[in-house]
Amino acid sequence: MRILALDVGTRRIGVAISDDTGLIAQGVESYTRRSEADDLAHFEGLLADLKPQRIVIGLPKNMNGTEGPSAEMAREFGEKLQTICDIPMEYWDERLTTVMAEKILIGNDTSRKKRKKVVDKLAAVLILENYLDALRVRKEL
Repeated sequence: MRILALDVGTRRIGVAISDDTGLIAQGVESYTRRSEADDLAHFEGLLADLKPQRIVIGLPKNMNGTEGPSAEMAREFGEKLQTICDIPMEYWDERLTTVMAEKILIGNDTSRKKRKKVVDKLAAVLILENYLDALRVRKEL
């Protein structure tokens, strides 16, 4: 089952996709947001190209488990995305994935300029890897 993961931010959306077996998560892009219409048109084309059977949207919860403005924004994007596709969608707790992505990139000595371009894509990969791991533990893959 191919699963698409999104790390939704105010400026960029990180995108990752799994292989058909659900073993490998691969970064696709860090999409720079434009307007709502442009964003939806872009993702409509991306969904047609990648053909995922499920979409996982990272839900940036607060450390105490509550949802703040960022989580609300992610849910709103998911609702808008659902209007252009009939792919099952799930939200996944993504606390600290962007922080982990930054640490990985810093550890690899990636320049600040390059980090800015790829951190969202790497965060989407981390969201997808965590999701796939949970599916394996629950024996759903």
